[in-house]
Amino acid sequence: GKTLVSTLPVYLNALMNKGVHVVTVNDYLAKRDSVWMGQIYNFLGLSVGCITNEMEDEIRKKNYSCDVTYGTNNEFGFDYLRDNMKYNIDQMVQRNHFFCIVDEVDSILIDEARTPLVISGATEDKSDRYFVCNKFITELEKLDYELDEKDKNVMLSEKGIDKIEKLSQTYGILKNNNFFDPQNINLVHHINQALKANLLFSKDTDYIVRNNKVEIIDEFTGRVLEGRRFSDGLHQAIEAKENVEIQSENQTLASITYQNYFRLYEKLSGMTGTALTEAEEFYDIYK
Repeated sequence: GKTLVSTLPVYLNALMNKGVHVVTVNDYLAKRDSVWMGQIYNFLGLSVGCITNEMEDEIRKKNYSCDVTYGTNNEFGFDYLRDNMKYNIDQMVQRNHFFCIVDEVDSILIDEARTPLVISGATEDKSDRYFVCNKFITELEKLDYELDEKDKNVMLSEKGIDKIEKLSQTYGILKNNNFFDPQNINLVHHINQALKANLLFSKDTDYIVRNNKVEIIDEFTGRVLEGRRFSDGLHQAIEAKENVEIQSENQTLASITYQNYFRLYEKLSGMTGTALTEAEEFYDIYK
């Protein structure tokens, strides 16, 4: 029913020649609907495109230039992020965001609204710094830090700060002879993560070392979380602690939430059979 009814607003808005995006929940439905409903749009003189995961930019751009374009929320969102990373406007694949109709709109615009789409990339290699800071922490004594295991927090005491400053000076990595000088912000960060790695995270409880890699253990299920890594340099600090190869850190290059992406459209609509309970939230956020 929704698939058929959507042809009415899609056709009406496609007449503006600004492009219409129809968002489905997966690639299969995007392909299917673009073929099934495409027959109607073609009969009415409109062009129809479909965006799927394996497409190259040249094909994506061609499909976005159609009057009606089908695709998933992921594909539309990531294409927007990638376009904003292009150096030349001619390399961008999307047009302006005019009209969009979202299938299962409550799932995408309410349940997953704050889910971020993130494009990340590797940062410069800082392995040496992690190993050095880990060595510093192993030379600390109990009076050099304040440990709160209940709240999972640890910080250096005044005595500990003095010791870290002396060690840093010995290695020639302390600037202006002051640990908390703004120029030492990266050093402070690495020391704090090394503190956490050594004093708050335990091998075979919070993580395991397997095949020369640190793997996280789910605290609720006790199972290994394949492919997951602690963020903000903590995973690298644990790798230094366990003396295994340090994997490169990732930094966020581009990010947007579904909520903010879909607010880019001049006109936004959606379809679902279960939206009544979220009516007020829809109005407050997307009016």
